[in-house]
Amino acid sequence: MSGRQVDRRVLADVVLAAVVGALGMGVAAFDDGTDALDLTLIALASASLALHRAAPRAVLAAATLLGTAYVVHAHPGPLSALPVLGAVHTAARVGHRGLAAAASTVFLAGYVATGPGTQEVAERAGLLAGWFLCAVVTGLADRNWQAYLRQTEQRAQEAERTREEAALRRAGEERLRIARELHDSLTHSISIVKLQAGVAVHLARKRGEEVPPALLAIQEASGEAMRELRSALQVLRADEPSGSPALLVERARAAGLAVDLTVTGDERPLPRAVDGAVYRIVQEALTNAARHAGPAKITVRIDYGGCGDG
Repeated sequence: MSGRQVDRRVLADVVLAAVVGALGMGVAAFDDGTDALDLTLIALASASLALHRAAPRAVLAAATLLGTAYVVHAHPGPLSALPVLGAVHTAARVGHRGLAAAASTVFLAGYVATGPGTQEVAERAGLLAGWFLCAVVTGLADRNWQAYLRQTEQRAQEAERTREEAALRRAGEERLRIARELHDSLTHSISIVKLQAGVAVHLARKRGEEVPPALLAIQEASGEAMRELRSALQVLRADEPSGSPALLVERARAAGLAVDLTVTGDERPLPRAVDGAVYRIVQEALTNAARHAGPAKITVRIDYGGCGDG
């Protein structure tokens, strides 16, 4: 929440307290029996509403005690309940339903118990009971509405994150598709050119002939092209899932598959290309097993023996 929003809320609370206080004191001024104590109680109960957002329970207690003391002392009309009604509404809105109901009961009990017992007092008490019920109900409705708005905003944010993740995933899949197509269409052809150039150079040197500069240039250029192609493929595969086969097995187990992992030989770091190939092979195998093998048990076996130093 920005500072400007906070300032506006504070100003609104102060204005609310001032309006309720002015209304209560204005009505009380027309009663013949109103004295300084009555006006003080009205002013304090109304002033407490300025803090109804910051300290709802404290304001509820203060407004209820001061308001009840006022009605016990002066037996005023229903408008004397305005400060308590405001505090009850706020308490219900922030989730203190029990406290709101208790405060309403205390005020109504004080109003009825100390009244003259006339039909007019009974009618006023019924009116006040309806007002307090409305204060509680509207407070709860406001609370539910705010919760709904928060949930709606959260869902919108989650949907936006999902769209962003889907877009990133599609971009990654497109890069992988391009990488595979490049690998299939270019690597094979360049490898053949490099191999043939190498064989030609070897045969020429074996026969004692001078190797044509163009042939050496072809051999060097094809090797450089292979290196640049590998670099380009690594960039295109930057978002490809990474990890270890053991991590894939753990994920498969978490998904409910019965998977055993057996590792033989001395584990050691592998070249990036080999490690990535092993990861993709295990990933594809587990995916196919999950789709087609049903409840059958799956065994993943990784053997480091016979791999040499590479």
